[in-house]
Amino acid sequence: MNSILALVLLLLVMMLVIGGKQGLANLFALIVNALLMILVVILMASGFNPIILAVIFGLIILASTISLSTNHMEVVGPAFVSALLIMVLLTGGIIMTMTLGQTAGFGLESSESLEGFSIYIGISFHHILIAATLLSTLGAIAEASVSVAVGMNEIKGQTSDIGIKQMGHEIIGTALNTLFFGFFGGFSSLFIWFASSRYPFSQIINNKIFVGELLQILISAIAVVLTVPMTTWVVTTRHAHQRKK
Repeated sequence: MNSILALVLLLLVMMLVIGGKQGLANLFALIVNALLMILVVILMASGFNPIILAVIFGLIILASTISLSTNHMEVVGPAFVSALLIMVLLTGGIIMTMTLGQTAGFGLESSESLEGFSIYIGISFHHILIAATLLSTLGAIAEASVSVAVGMNEIKGQTSDIGIKQMGHEIIGTALNTLFFGFFGGFSSLFIWFASSRYPFSQIINNKIFVGELLQILISAIAVVLTVPMTTWVVTTRHAHQRKK
């Protein structure tokens, strides 16, 4: 507990010293989002539909994250619109993918840990998986949409389409690497366990835990890739309307 408190205080000081007012706003957004996620979990445990909760709170989280993560207020609208469109597109895809993947619930590796506990708690694990997958993509979507919107707002009318595409490629590359290393770091212990237990490759790629996490990473990556052209289109359309006025 002491180490957690020390790291939290260190993060607070660093965000204030390095980020200034914007760092304080980002910290406030982080706290708000954490409280919202806790509220989502409480409501799910109370019997509310997880998918509906994920959609409603996803909109709130996107709005708070995007509005508090940038000083450029003129890009908040386009970034939120593009993120909202991607979220709508992803919801149907996530429901279909997770239904076909059948990765909801617990794997065989969790059987010993769950021994003595009842899993019949009146909550659909399938719905929880869909909700968790949707919520897990929000950070990547918000980051990509804000980055593209801010970049295009800074260079509007000063660069060619090639420059805009290059900026998009760089944002996609950075975001995909972040997702990959986050996935690998979180699952490194599982990979070592698979290797030590001499699991065959066919069993690894059919493991429920591994496949479920991999699907979430792939969906987040697809979300990032789609967010870049979507945000570019929204910002370009907005600039075109402004020039006509």
